[in-house]
Amino acid sequence: MRVRASAKINLSLRVLGTRRDGYHELQTVFQSIALHDTLTIRRASGPLRLTCDDPSLACDRGNLVWRAADALWKSAGRRGAARGVAIHLDKRIPVQAGLGGGSSDAAATLRALQRIWRVDPECVSDAAVRLGADVPFFLEGGTVLGLGRGDVLFPLIDRPREWVVLVVPPFGVTTAEAYRWWDRGPKRPAPHVERPFQGRRQAVNDLQRVVVKRHPEISRLVRAFARAGAAGAAMSGSGSAVFGLFKTRADAERAADAVHRPRWRTFVTRTVTREEYHRPGLFAGTGLAAN
Repeated sequence: MRVRASAKINLSLRVLGTRRDGYHELQTVFQSIALHDTLTIRRASGPLRLTCDDPSLACDRGNLVWRAADALWKSAGRRGAARGVAIHLDKRIPVQAGLGGGSSDAAATLRALQRIWRVDPECVSDAAVRLGADVPFFLEGGTVLGLGRGDVLFPLIDRPREWVVLVVPPFGVTTAEAYRWWDRGPKRPAPHVERPFQGRRQAVNDLQRVVVKRHPEISRLVRAFARAGAAGAAMSGSGSAVFGLFKTRADAERAADAVHRPRWRTFVTRTVTREEYHRPGLFAGTGLAAN
């Protein structure tokens, strides 16, 4: 069984404050995109096995794919360590880029193993919440408003298809780093809850301000997208990837040529609707396609 785990961008990300549980109160609009990792999952005897084509990623209990399998196994009330499957991850979504690759891999793992292990859907939701704030979004897909930690979800009407240019600098930013920088920075009045990103209004990311202080290249890249005619441009999530939105593929490809820099990774992809996301064999983050 093969599972495609789609990346996301944040069309907007507002940090409203710090919660009592230590997390941050957010208002964000998630958007699925077609850039994806691929997981191949097969039945196998013995304990869970995980391999990956990216040697920089650990294939141990710290990997979110492994943690997802273990969480679902426990949520289903099964004893001992997860077993009975071998998982191979083909990694294409850049890490530490704010694109949600690890969380998407985890959600795709949950949905696939739900079928293989014949687990109740409630166990999948329970495991997703325990794995991380972004994982529940990747069970939904499309265009979604996220509140709370980003895990209180309100599906929105899908936006018209847009082409997305992603530029990933040769440095990463961890989520913990970005929020720590925000915590240490000067506090501004909490923004009013606003309408989700629409039309040509500039995308907003409150973390971008603090990340740019350490990595000014991100600000220069956002301005380059604006000069290239992007309908909106911003850092995605906690960074370091920056996206620009375009109406046509031709416009996106021209912009990709204009903003590309040596040794920086550039992708031309597109947004994915919720229906597409769940359609087997296409760009689905949780759609399943048999080998």
